[in-house]
Amino acid sequence: MKVSDKVVQNLRMLIEQSNMQVGDRLPAERKLAEQLGVSRSSLREAIQQLTSQGMLVSKVGAGTYLQQLPTNWSQHQIVQPLSNLIDEDPAYRFDVQEARIILEGGTAWYAAQRATPEDVSKIRHYYQQISHFQSMGDDDQAAIADAKFHLAIAEASHNLVLIQMMRGLFDLLQYNVVLGRRKVYSEAHRYDQLRDQHQQVMEAIEQQDPEAARAAVCGHIEFVVQQVRMIDEEDARRQRASRLNRI
Repeated sequence: MKVSDKVVQNLRMLIEQSNMQVGDRLPAERKLAEQLGVSRSSLREAIQQLTSQGMLVSKVGAGTYLQQLPTNWSQHQIVQPLSNLIDEDPAYRFDVQEARIILEGGTAWYAAQRATPEDVSKIRHYYQQISHFQSMGDDDQAAIADAKFHLAIAEASHNLVLIQMMRGLFDLLQYNVVLGRRKVYSEAHRYDQLRDQHQQVMEAIEQQDPEAARAAVCGHIEFVVQQVRMIDEEDARRQRASRLNRI
């Protein structure tokens, strides 16, 4: 990858992570170059490239503005089709969980080695948000916080490819979390177990223990898969019993 392409990628990611909206002004050139850790000439080249793509617009004497949100190829090409598959056949959610084990095991491993104090603070913030919304009975917001907790771990890996993959699959991740929570979080003792698992992941990253972080996040996802399968089997048995009673 050319240096200019990497600066463009980093600038796009910064715009996404900052949740900038159309019409927002980018930081001043000097500050933006410092944030990205690049020279001002490399930054100008990246801005010109994104301007030619229609994403940014530069106004003389006024700065550079976001004209169009970054397009997310993976969201349209991967997330929507897979979400449709999950709707049509719930068994596909287990394929998503298997993919998460592979991807998130890696992001947790690197996060434990590379997380900054700011990264750790962000992970802890979403961990607390999960508990906050769960205590309020707001399952939708709890699911969003849950997905953001996992995304924050990916961002703490500081691996651009892993981050882009997780961000691209964020909607699918959130959708999968919602489906899992509807089943697994239906009982208090399971919620306590999942909360403790999230804590183990977070603490392993704080303690800079890559193997423990990877084992904790993979164990967490495997636990959810096991619980969902068990609940599905219990539901199926109840339905069979109900049909027999009507005969």
